[in-house]
Amino acid sequence: MSAAPLPNAAETRDNAAFDALLWALSRPGLPRTLPEPGEGPIIAALLDRECRVHSAEPRLVPEIMRTGAEIADISRADHVFLGTMTSRDALTEIAVGSDLYPDDGATVVLRAQIGTGPAVRLRGPGIDGELVVQVGGLPGGFWETRAARARYPMGFDLFVVEGAEVLGIPRSTEVEVL
Repeated sequence: MSAAPLPNAAETRDNAAFDALLWALSRPGLPRTLPEPGEGPIIAALLDRECRVHSAEPRLVPEIMRTGAEIADISRADHVFLGTMTSRDALTEIAVGSDLYPDDGATVVLRAQIGTGPAVRLRGPGIDGELVVQVGGLPGGFWETRAARARYPMGFDLFVVEGAEVLGIPRSTEVEVL
């Protein structure tokens, strides 16, 4: 009889974060709770030595470096941490993949307010008809710039973080500003 090793506290936390992220992307617009607030659980769950990462938030760089991930220019990054955005300019540089390799599109993580601010209507896979959500604290024109960059299956997946809450909006989700 063989016994499987029991996960330690860090593995349990990272698995819970990974589960929350997958759940959030598979059910766009419905918030999920991370095991801890901020981007830390996302960094621990998604990054490793095979990832290229860009961070607009300097305080995240030491945590990113501990994963062994390569710090990269925003246009080459698999994962982009934008912190609290004041301008939408960075969106024009994020990798969106290509017709042959749409999976080369980045995963973007940013901080904003979930449940307050301007309303957007979401439609697409994982949504029963449509869903209206509020996301505040994004720069003007954010959703229009995202739409201009996306041509499904190309685009980027988005995680909006507020405290320990995370909201996923995959590249397949159509977003209409209300």
